[in-house]
Formats: sequence, structure tokens, C-alpha cells
Amino acid sequence: MSKDPAPGGGKARAKPRHGFFSDKRGSTAMEFALLAIPFALLVFAILESCISFAGQEVMANITDDVARQLRTGQLRKATVTEDSIKQLICSRLEIMVAQNCPGLLVDLREYPTFADAASAGFKIVDGDIVLTQGTNSTTFSVSPGLAETRNMLRVFYKWPVMTDFLAKQMANLKDGKTLHFASVTWQNEPFDDN
Repeated sequence: MSKDPAPGGGKARAKPRHGFFSDKRGSTAMEFALLAIPFALLVFAILESCISFAGQEVMANITDDVARQLRTGQLRKATVTEDSIKQLICSRLEIMVAQNCPGLLVDLREYPTFADAASAGFKIVDGDIVLTQGTNSTTFSVSPGLAETRNMLRVFYKWPVMTDFLAKQMANLKDGKTLHFASVTWQNEPFDDN
């Protein structure tokens, strides 16, 4: 059995491709190039969000632990200063943040009632954190109460946003930083004040 020769002299010829858009060579490389940038942006956004969330959770756990030490009298008013509280928090927070915790702010104070503590707030004005008590602005201070007093510990950290393109969406403070915040309100146990 013999085959008939292909028209035109015995060899089959491929149809010629006409034009730029009909050439399919390199299409996979082009598709990868078009998808690589959005994929990389998505991966960086996920990583940035996860690391930021982990930092927030670590800070919240540290704040709870420090509040428990104050509530039970392990830390006493006579020995608590702004530097000592910051150092206590920072020593455990340094696992997630830069050394010496730049951007760490602490507010610890006694309140006459829980309603007064509930009226304490803060706002961000021109990229800075401003504490409020009712309608009045207050400054950061560290002054814990004695036994059976009501206290509130508020910890603020100016978290740097690492990825430049996310800084505009995530940052709410100056210099491309976002605020991490933790707060605990409690009544001290009846420990010995001495």
C-alpha cells in the first residue's frame, strides 16, 4: 500500500502564520510575567498582615500579664515607674519589634470608678496619639493605685509597615506606621500595700 504524495512535491508544508498575534511561542512566559507581579503583591500583603497581627497578639498577651502582676500586688506602686513598666513590656516585646521598642507608649493610672475608666479614650490627630478623658486631653502617665483600686493599663505601639505599597492603606500614624493597642481594666486585689 502506497501513500499518495502530498501536493506540491512530496513534503507536507505547514501553513504560514500571519501577523504578530497569531504567533503562540512565548505565550506562557508572557502569562507568567503578567501574573507574577499581582501574585507577589498578594503574597507580601498576606505576610505583612500576618506579622502585624502576630505582633498585636503578642502585645495584648504581655499587657494582660503585666496587668495581672499589678492586680495581684507582685508589682507595687512604690516600685513602678514609667521606665520600669516600659522595660518590663519591652523585654518581652522585643521578640517581635526592634531593640529598645521604639514607638512604645504606656499609660497606667488609677480611676475612681469603672465608669471613669470607660470614659478614657484616645484619638489620632495629625498622625499622633492623643489621650482623652471625657472631652479633655490628657498626657501619658504611669501612676498605679493601691490595693482594691480600679486601674487601667493602655499600651500603644507604633508598628512600622514594611511593604511600601501597603503603607498608604495600613498606616494611620506618621512615618508610615500603624497603631497597635492593648488595654486592660481591673480592680486590684486586697494585698498589703507595704
